[in-house]
Amino acid sequence: MTAARFLRRFVQIGLGLILLWVGAVFWLGLLYWAVPPVSTLMLGRWLTLQPVERVFKGMDEISPNLPLAVLAAEDSRFCMHNGVDWDALRDVVEAADEDGPSRGASTIPMQVAKNLFLWPSRSYVRKGLELPIALYLDLIWSKRQMMEAYLNIAEWGQGIFGAEAAAQTYFRKSAKNLTRQEAALLARALPNPLVRNPARPRPGHRALAGQLQARMAGAAPFSGCLKP
Repeated sequence: MTAARFLRRFVQIGLGLILLWVGAVFWLGLLYWAVPPVSTLMLGRWLTLQPVERVFKGMDEISPNLPLAVLAAEDSRFCMHNGVDWDALRDVVEAADEDGPSRGASTIPMQVAKNLFLWPSRSYVRKGLELPIALYLDLIWSKRQMMEAYLNIAEWGQGIFGAEAAAQTYFRKSAKNLTRQEAALLARALPNPLVRNPARPRPGHRALAGQLQARMAGAAPFSGCLKP
């Protein structure tokens, strides 16, 4: 096989894989509108025979304290943007250093896109792929469905996924009964779930949760899209 022919074949395979991935995102996005979504981290653990704790719960079965805490902590403009907060993204890109884009640029739809279809490590490539997926998911899902998906695929510890598993693991109760303080502790654990323990928070974690509880009251008027 000549070099030109090999290169042509390589390009064809690459394009085929890209089209296959795009098709998977398109159809899985529609499928997850009706069935419980599965994150790439969950799938990876299953494939390597590691345990996964996850009990899917609808929004009606999760305390309203938790989505409000997550909205206030992760994406205060969740109900107003179309999947991407362009102003916040622009600010972060302008201030970015060699470590790449920070979590601060991510909306909840972008985090859902990452969790469902991409990989966890930070990079401009991953961030660039998040954008069209987040816009697509925001187009076909309601905001309430988006938050429901996020609360059921978010990682809250080694092999612990979703609000119900987190509530049972850390507070020995159902996600439906989470208090405002417990919800704030869970929300503030999300940036570093393998280190931050909501049941035994360190002083810094506890302080962040306390500040978040104050912010939750101010965020309530901007959370109308979470209502049925």
